[in-house]
Parts: sequence; structure tokens; C-alpha cells
Amino acid sequence: MVDLSRFAVPGEAPPFSDQTLVDVRAGRASVLGDERGVAVVRDGELELVVTQEARGHGLGTALARQALTPGGGAAAPRLAWAHGDHPAARALASRFGWTAVRTLLQLRAPIASVAPDPAVPDGYTLSAFRAGDPGDEADWLALNAAAFAHHPEQGRMTLEDLRAREADDWFSGEDLLLLRDDSDALAGSCWLKVEDGIGEFYAVAVRPDLQGQGLGGVLMRAGTARLTGRGLTAAALYVEGDNEPALALYRRSGFTQHAIDVQYAAG
Repeated sequence: MVDLSRFAVPGEAPPFSDQTLVDVRAGRASVLGDERGVAVVRDGELELVVTQEARGHGLGTALARQALTPGGGAAAPRLAWAHGDHPAARALASRFGWTAVRTLLQLRAPIASVAPDPAVPDGYTLSAFRAGDPGDEADWLALNAAAFAHHPEQGRMTLEDLRAREADDWFSGEDLLLLRDDSDALAGSCWLKVEDGIGEFYAVAVRPDLQGQGLGGVLMRAGTARLTGRGLTAAALYVEGDNEPALALYRRSGFTQHAIDVQYAAG
């Protein structure tokens, strides 16, 4: 199998989502191509990348055509991601009559020089996630499913998906902060992914019945404090382009737009 990690290029958006990499490792995705370029089809979605030296020779078009040709009883993908909104991706989408239907913004902010006080409210405590602990895993999965019930990817994370991420080199239970109330019920969480000099707010979740009470800000400050003093270049996060409440929260926390991913749908 082609090593997908070799397609990551410094300065460019990662060509594949974390869930795609998990599904490829688990055998739940179809991988087409070779060391020059790869198309991955999973769960009705297409992601495609061509190495810099192989671009401009029609390889992307050939891979897309192969991926969009049904075979073996499998339906052709109806959605595709362009990570980084590269002009070549826009041209390829236009060539196949695909239309942009969704945007995912990557925001970035400088790392604070002084760790902020999370200002945890009375009745709440912060603790680190215990990797492999069935209680913490079940609590976090329930919170994640509830907080992201309408999110097309995040809210569907399974125990297998979570444990696959726990096995990744970048994962640290100390970087998955749990906010519990005085009954020990999980009220929110801030999951950080620290890799390649960037501290990403991987997932920030607040229990739906507690949203609007300022706990999102508590979690953002706690995450920022966790990233401070680690020699990181910047903090980053992803947010839906039409999620105005979340965008307002993140802008108040000093984040500005850095890059954009675009999802296309077949015409």
C-alpha cells in the first residue's frame, strides 16, 4: 500500500483528514494510485492528491475519473474535499461539474506568552483524559455525540475511532482536558493536537444543555494555557464557515482565518 504520509507537503494543507487515515489503516477505504498521486474513497467521499513534481500532466484528472467510475458493486463518491482550496482542485471540480457546497475554515492565533487563567466556575473541575479508561472514553464519546449531533463527521466518532487516535504518535491524554461538574458528569472537553510545531484545538465540546453559559470560553482558555510555553509556532483550529456563534467565540480568542477547505458535491 502507498504510504499516505509521504504526500504531506510543508506549507500546504494536509491532503487527507485524520478520519480518512484511520479508515485507510482499518481497511475501510479504497486507495487508488501510486507514489505520484493517490485518490482515496471512503464513506461516499473522495480525497485526492498529486505530488508537486507530477502536477500539470493530467494525473489528477485520471485519478478522479478512475475514482468516480463505479466498480465492484460500490457506488461512485458524491462528495469530494479540496483541502486548502487549491486552484487545481477548483479546476478539477469544474471539469467534472462538481459544485462547492461547504467550507471548513482553518483559523490560527499566536501562542500566548503568559498562560491565561481558565477561570473555572465554582462547581466545576478540570482533569486530564485517561487513555484506555472505559469510563472516560464512554463519557467523552457521549459528550462528543451530543455536542456534534448535527456535524456530518465529528458526531459519528466511534470507540474504535477514538482508540485509533489514542494510538497515534501525536495523542496525549494530558492534552484532552475534561470539564466535570460537581456530580462528576462531563460538561465539556478541549482536545488538543500538538504536531509539527502547531497546537491545534482538535475538538472543543460543551454539553448542549450547558451551552451559552461561558463554558466554551473556559475550555478555550484552559487549552491556551496548556499550549503556552511549549515552543509552538501557533495555535490552530477548524470551524464550519457558516457557524457564526463558534466563529465569534474564536475571534474573541484572537483567531483569524489562515486557510480554507472546500467540499464539492456531484452535479
